[in-house]
Amino acid sequence: MGVRKLHQDEPDIDEDLVRALVDEQFPRWAGLPLKYVDSHGTQNVLYRLGEEWVVRLPRLAGVEPELADARRWLPYLAARLPVPVPEQVAEGEPGHGFPWPWAVHRWLPGENPAVGRLGDPEALAGDLAGFVTAMRAIDTTGAPEAYRGRPLAERADGTREVTRRLAGTIDSAAALALWDEAVRTPGAVRDVWLHGDLQPGNLLVSQGSRLGSVIDFGCMGTGDPAVDLIAAWYVLGGPERRIFREAVAVDDDAWVRGRGWALTIAVHELAYYRDSNPFMARTATRVVGEILASADHD
Repeated sequence: MGVRKLHQDEPDIDEDLVRALVDEQFPRWAGLPLKYVDSHGTQNVLYRLGEEWVVRLPRLAGVEPELADARRWLPYLAARLPVPVPEQVAEGEPGHGFPWPWAVHRWLPGENPAVGRLGDPEALAGDLAGFVTAMRAIDTTGAPEAYRGRPLAERADGTREVTRRLAGTIDSAAALALWDEAVRTPGAVRDVWLHGDLQPGNLLVSQGSRLGSVIDFGCMGTGDPAVDLIAAWYVLGGPERRIFREAVAVDDDAWVRGRGWALTIAVHELAYYRDSNPFMARTATRVVGEILASADHD
């Protein structure tokens, strides 16, 4: 049985395909057990390969730049961050009907944080702040631009249109008011390194709540420091959000833009995934609700 598709024009992917690709292109791993990883990711299909590796096959075209960035930049970032990040150990070629390059990474242990059911959410807030602060401090010379790092104004009309379409599912009027405030808020003074997608599916925790690793750097690059503040609404509740805000030491303008980034990402995810990916739809709905409920207190 093949993997459930989330997007139009996805190729057919199943264990037989992955087995054929691995055994043909990487004989040293031939025969290692394969196990489908039921992740919350939307851009790649994952199969664990033995105990040490994970195979990542893209669901969509255009993967070549991401693979090139991973080869060049993940080792650079890994040496400067407080927790492990993905390590690409091999790159495969198209084959057996699969049309794009694919990759093998070192397996990182842990589980996605269960938002609202964390044993020590304050500790995770501190860990996330430490990660974001470390990312910001890394030299950006030669780094790629993150597509999410551009000014919010460039997303203004598209976000308004999507938000209006969600009327009845969310409080569109309240969301639009917050979105317009974020768009009007002054932008970043300087670009910094961004992960670009700090939400539960891209975090692995250990010991109940401690940040063990950060994965899926497909959105990485440089841009507005406010982008990585989305973790405050995607991962944390009110008390921990205040801990996170104090630890990352951002001004009011950056915080409002960060809330705007969380809102624009969430409404687009809700509109796109509400019929195909229940986890992403539930997450996006919760994030929008959290933003609207806490706007006067954050």
